Amino acid sequence: MLLPVSPALGAVLAVLLALAVTVAAWARLSADSTRGQGRRVAVAGVRAAVQLAVVALAIGWVARSGWLLLAFLLLMYGVAVRTAGRRVTANATWWWAAVPIGAGVLPVVAALLLTGLVPPRGITLVPVTGILIGGALTATVLGGRRALDELEVRRGEVEAGLALGLGDRDARLEVARPAASDALLPGLDQTRTVGLVTLPGAFVGMLLGGASPLMAGAVQLFVLVALLAVQTVAVAGVLELVGRGLLHRD
Repeated sequence: MLLPVSPALGAVLAVLLALAVTVAAWARLSADSTRGQGRRVAVAGVRAAVQLAVVALAIGWVARSGWLLLAFLLLMYGVAVRTAGRRVTANATWWWAAVPIGAGVLPVVAALLLTGLVPPRGITLVPVTGILIGGALTATVLGGRRALDELEVRRGEVEAGLALGLGDRDARLEVARPAASDALLPGLDQTRTVGLVTLPGAFVGMLLGGASPLMAGAVQLFVLVALLAVQTVAVAGVLELVGRGLLHRD
């Protein structure tokens, strides 16, 4: 049975968000060791509620028109690019995040549409594309930030590589590649432990919606493998951008 949309659900969500805010502020879980992270957690929770309410209404609307559907997907992509780019670097190079996210998501979505596994309807295409864009966003942010952090800390090793005759790209990649590859760990661990440690959202959602366990498992397997492909391409793409100096910090 699906969760009922009721005052009880709202109360539970409010309590859980308050708990997250309190712990984040009390433990000072921010880069500058202040209590500001609690406020950011609160803002994120409220934004999520508002945005999901808007999206729930918008999906039924955009499903009626192919052009509206395309515009909505482009909006999702644009927001992901800006979010990832600003997380990785706060300067004018943020827009390069469009490359790894697009390179990871577009081929997978195109393949799903061409094979007929996902019909070109808003009620199906929007959630699937949203999952893939979200995975690419996370991988791009983690890979880009880890790569740039490593280059800052180990700048001397990059200069040593240049002194040995390596090109700029190769010297940067030698330092940044191991760190950027860590961005794949969350997806790998989730895939390895699915069904044993975790039951991800697609599986649980299908079961709550009345699907058989076999069907729910097949859908979840598809989501996990598609995410692995998208995230791998995204990490490789953002690493290449960092190596070439196109995505950098001031």
